[in-house]
Amino acid sequence: MKNGLSQEKIISIAKENDVKFVRLQFTDLFGMSKNLAITVDHLQQALENKYMLDGSSIDGFVRIEESDMNLYPDIDSFTVFPWRPQNGRVARFICDVYNPDGTPFEGDPRYILKKAVAEASKMGYTFNVGPECEFFLFHTDEAGKPTTLTHDQGGYFDLSPMDLGEDARRDICLTLEEMGFDVEASHHEVANGQHEIDFRYDEALRAADKFMSFKIVVKTVARRHGLAATFMPKPMTGMSGSGLHTNLSLSRGGRNVFCDPKDSLGLSEEAYSFMAGIMAHIKAITAVANPLVNSYKRLVSGYEAPVYITWATKNRSPLIRIPAVKGDATRIELRSPDPSCNPYLTFAIILAAGLDGIKRGLKPPASVERNIYTMTDAERLALGIERLPENLHDALNELEKDKLIMDTLGDHAATRFITAKRQEWDEYKSRVHNWEIEQYLYRY
Repeated sequence: MKNGLSQEKIISIAKENDVKFVRLQFTDLFGMSKNLAITVDHLQQALENKYMLDGSSIDGFVRIEESDMNLYPDIDSFTVFPWRPQNGRVARFICDVYNPDGTPFEGDPRYILKKAVAEASKMGYTFNVGPECEFFLFHTDEAGKPTTLTHDQGGYFDLSPMDLGEDARRDICLTLEEMGFDVEASHHEVANGQHEIDFRYDEALRAADKFMSFKIVVKTVARRHGLAATFMPKPMTGMSGSGLHTNLSLSRGGRNVFCDPKDSLGLSEEAYSFMAGIMAHIKAITAVANPLVNSYKRLVSGYEAPVYITWATKNRSPLIRIPAVKGDATRIELRSPDPSCNPYLTFAIILAAGLDGIKRGLKPPASVERNIYTMTDAERLALGIERLPENLHDALNELEKDKLIMDTLGDHAATRFITAKRQEWDEYKSRVHNWEIEQYLYRY
């Protein structure tokens, strides 16, 4: 949503709120928030796109011989952070990254999503995304570093005194609302110390911007409560991991084109084809939507995370679930992404896959309403049910084979992403882990 701010109005708001610093915020290829902080005296210079950064210092950006890059603030993203530091308040812009010649930087994740959204617009569609964000709140040690300790013994939807993170979660929601979020729900999740906050769907670019802001707010408020927040997908063995269930729909002229009251499930042909496109490309999507070695510790049977490439309406074990709501709220829910992903890249390739399904008129296989985890391998084979990649290495192989997803990312981003993630996998393979020590040290 555009807020209609002018440069003059922004400068006025900064003065009225005693803003002393402004963060020029952007996201690197691996979904990490970065920023260049300036004093408010240089706000006009930032609004004129005159601030530069060294792109060679940012993971996944450019080589040292091509390092100069400009930050272009998105005027509509201007926000004064609700918390007040001692030396004045802090505001921020979300920025696009440009080359010195005034062209968009091909490796900027926000630009990659903008290109995918533009393709949808050519087809007459607006892409709407509603993420359901899960995270853990843990205690810190004497040095202030995160632990995996929690006094919280709460479970799904529990209240105090079981949910000891409730105060922090409440303050997170209030802070988000001060920043313009429409928080729809918040609750304790399945695992100890695990929480979920859902905010209203938005157009894809704004939804990605909000998700990155959401992570900053969660970590900041948690720290003020003496806790550490983490979006690591699976921080504890034997408990559920954190997902980023992603609700998806297309609209045209304000009308939800996924809705068809005549269909038994209320879904249009476009919705079925969009879903089929995602399923056709999901193995490649997984490398980006689940980008860590640790991501695949979550995608295992027994913890409500998807493992198999199916869809359903009545159970929560498949990859894609069709919520029971109808009409304008009709949507599909992709359940595999996790909150460590780069939302710009993830939303871009999901959209590209869905549009590919529509362009090709793809049809999804029959829904599977049984609990897929309890099926035998023979039963799954008979139904043609495939599984998601089992580790980061396999997911990267699938990504490299998928021309559509590679093209959507672009050669610059795809090459650097894959190279970095291969290095991550190789480093993981070479390490001796606690499980190996526990299993083998005394036996051999």
